[in-house]
Amino acid sequence: MPGNATFHHRNAALLSVTEVQAPEVLTSKDLDRRLADALKRLKLPTGLLQRVAGVKTRRHWSGPGDVRAGTAEAGRRALAAAGIAPEDISMMINTSVSREHLEPSVAVGIHSDLGLPTSAMNFDITNACLGFVNAITLASSMIDAGQAKYVLIVNGEDTRKVQEATIERINSLEKMASREEFMAEFASLTLGCGAAAAVIGPADLHPEGHRIIGGVTRAATQHHGLCVGDHNGMYTDARGLLDGGIELVMNALEDAREHFDWDSMDTYVTHQVSQMHTSSIVKAAKLDKKRVPVTFPELGNVGPASLPITLSREADRLQRGDRVLCIGVGSGLNTAMLEIQW
Repeated sequence: MPGNATFHHRNAALLSVTEVQAPEVLTSKDLDRRLADALKRLKLPTGLLQRVAGVKTRRHWSGPGDVRAGTAEAGRRALAAAGIAPEDISMMINTSVSREHLEPSVAVGIHSDLGLPTSAMNFDITNACLGFVNAITLASSMIDAGQAKYVLIVNGEDTRKVQEATIERINSLEKMASREEFMAEFASLTLGCGAAAAVIGPADLHPEGHRIIGGVTRAATQHHGLCVGDHNGMYTDARGLLDGGIELVMNALEDAREHFDWDSMDTYVTHQVSQMHTSSIVKAAKLDKKRVPVTFPELGNVGPASLPITLSREADRLQRGDRVLCIGVGSGLNTAMLEIQW
């Protein structure tokens, strides 16, 4: 395939990956209680979030400004874990979907909070739940090209407003008239808050780092209308999104065979959507489910932060030389897959 759909990185390494948990826990049973009258009116059973999505809890930030503070803290932890001083950062990329305003970028506030140097380029990449993986590819390419030495990638998601607006709409007799309308907003109830960060640096200077080998990207943008979100809610065609996403992932895996051997990786870290999505990928790609760690039961879908949070939690169990395949999928639809050698 022509163009930039396949990447091979020569000198990039993951030096650290960290998370910051949002402090408040919201259970699916709590949501069932808040939606009890609406579920009864729509003749829908309780327990759908746990039974269908597999989400038992998700987390929320406590108040305004917490997501920015949490994102900055994730960045500090990543720098400390990598042993890299803030003044050595060449570039910082924020990949958050969540934002309070259109201008300026979310990145500038985090750059300021972390005290990064004026020479550190900083900007946002937004590509739905795929942004963090895209940023790793960009950072690795910049390091390979000698245009950056150390790149800090951050992400913080705050889905509380979206969830509260969705609950209010579902409970409204005027705004939520049918089961179909409820199911179109079901995915909003699986969302969670959290933050993650990673440092990417030159492999030749960091033999202790985890080599970023390369990966593939593929697009199926004919499906761009299947999941659309704003501050008021997220509206999905669940079946179309699942079918389109699985087809895209399988096509990408098949195309990758020419360049990579990904049939027997030690760990497959996927974007965390739900039990249904994870099980479908495991089945379609014939993966060993024991090698596919999950965090959605506890955290829900934390958007672009989901994959790095899952990788961070898996890190202590990984051994030197293990091969990890990160599989990201984002509404749009787009997918990006990235091999890391631990």
